[in-house]
Amino acid sequence: MSEQVSFGYETVEPEEKTRRVGAVFSNVAAKYDIMNDAMSGGMHRLWKDRFVRRVKPQPGEQILDMAGGTGDIAFRMAERGARVTVSDINQDMLDVGIERAVKRGIDTLVWSRQNAEELTFSSRTFDAYTIAFGIRNVTHIDKALREAHRVLKHGGRFFCLEFSTMEWPGMKEVYDLYSHRLVPRIGEAVAGDADSYRYLIESIRRFPPMPEFEAMIRAAGFGRTRVEPIMGGLVAIHSGWKI
Repeated sequence: MSEQVSFGYETVEPEEKTRRVGAVFSNVAAKYDIMNDAMSGGMHRLWKDRFVRRVKPQPGEQILDMAGGTGDIAFRMAERGARVTVSDINQDMLDVGIERAVKRGIDTLVWSRQNAEELTFSSRTFDAYTIAFGIRNVTHIDKALREAHRVLKHGGRFFCLEFSTMEWPGMKEVYDLYSHRLVPRIGEAVAGDADSYRYLIESIRRFPPMPEFEAMIRAAGFGRTRVEPIMGGLVAIHSGWKI
């Protein structure tokens, strides 16, 4: 029997997941940032600010921002003088990011369409690798983590911001109700697309719990791994070092 992977609550062939995830992000690209505000009440901006503070980008550093499509993380790191390559498997998301960069007058970023599982960059190229709200959509997460390790220089750091498992007593049920019932309705009202946002919520539920994902990061070769839960684990910052 061939390998199968999850697409939300469905189990599909790997190629099917890659294709369908691509369609989801092509559908939501134009409204992606508006929907982030609508779904999180603007909190995603604070999470991303905190994430970049943890990364501590330095002037002149080479940083790969994977699944960076619309540029939210890259813009913040570029402001600190880092030399950022923004990569995404989806050209529609990259196009949105490029347009936003032009409007902001940011011309220092490199934009590159890449598959996180098979990066075309040389080994030991980057000082840091970041990925925000993207790792759960990768078909083979273990392959993406190994590629992250490969392209980092010795002493390089890996940082991942991702939704996780709410651990605050009583809040998990409230959040489940909100995300499953209201988010698709918000997606329909704001972006005219309930199904794509239903998948995005389901993909959060299928993502490994914090300890399990940390173990996957270690298995990819990273040391000094750490997990920082935010809002009781609704979101988490994962990190590790290539040592």
